[in-house]
Amino acid sequence: MPGRWTLDKSRISEAAAVVFHIPNFREIGDAYKYPGQYWVAWSMESRQNYRRLADPEIMKHFDITMTYESRSDVWAPYLPRIRWWEETFARPIPLKTEIAPVAHFQSARLNYSGRVDFAAELSRHIKIDSYGRHLNNRSILGPDLGSKTKVGTIARHRFCLALENSIETDYVTEKIFDAFRAGTVPIYLGAPNVSEFVPTNSYIDANAFRDAKDLVSYLQHLIETPQAYEAYFAWRARPLPDGLVKRLQHLETPTFCRLASLVRQRMEDRADPPAGKPTLPFGRISFLRTRFRRWQKKVPS
Repeated sequence: MPGRWTLDKSRISEAAAVVFHIPNFREIGDAYKYPGQYWVAWSMESRQNYRRLADPEIMKHFDITMTYESRSDVWAPYLPRIRWWEETFARPIPLKTEIAPVAHFQSARLNYSGRVDFAAELSRHIKIDSYGRHLNNRSILGPDLGSKTKVGTIARHRFCLALENSIETDYVTEKIFDAFRAGTVPIYLGAPNVSEFVPTNSYIDANAFRDAKDLVSYLQHLIETPQAYEAYFAWRARPLPDGLVKRLQHLETPTFCRLASLVRQRMEDRADPPAGKPTLPFGRISFLRTRFRRWQKKVPS
């Protein structure tokens, strides 16, 4: 059974499955659900950031979940693919040329993890170059080319703060992987199971220390003991852990291909043909509010 994806919303009645980006929930209030159609809840954001993901009254309307959580029907994590790891292994460790041992990039103020207070307290005990909009004290060198510039900037520092905006199981974002790519040591605050996503002894766990002073004492030890610091890069010369390899192999099939296979399987397993009329899962009021909001956007001010 061939299939294809489309962004043409006018064809929603023909779709076997419709993918909704939950962080843009306001845009789906007027959606009709057609008989036999599968609705997919897609999000890369944590539940703390978008509470709708944990709201049973909203989520009951979706048949399939596609999120960073490994328990999702279709797993869609930030975990880089196998080729990325191979390229990272081949990259040399850059010289650490900055005076400040620690680099920090943060622009959003989201702080469910306590990262703002953590970074502020740490900065009282060790020099941190903060390049983001939040807690900014340093500008990047040259033009900002996005991720490439960020990685190149981090690479000049011995350590990089990799602080998630919330602490959730499986919520391991690009922050720690950017540090690996840069060839620096991440100081990680976030998912309690981060060890399932990264090589052994590849990062410093911020929660393993009593307080900021204790952590800074350890960082100073690494700075003064090159052999101890370099041990954090030993993983680059070893095979990745079996558990991580298994996850990477699963992710080699693109996310939307895995979703298409799941939808196809569910359609084949369905005993009875779909029947009934289209429904408005979020109700008439939500329908009217969404349509009115769209109308307002089109009306010139």
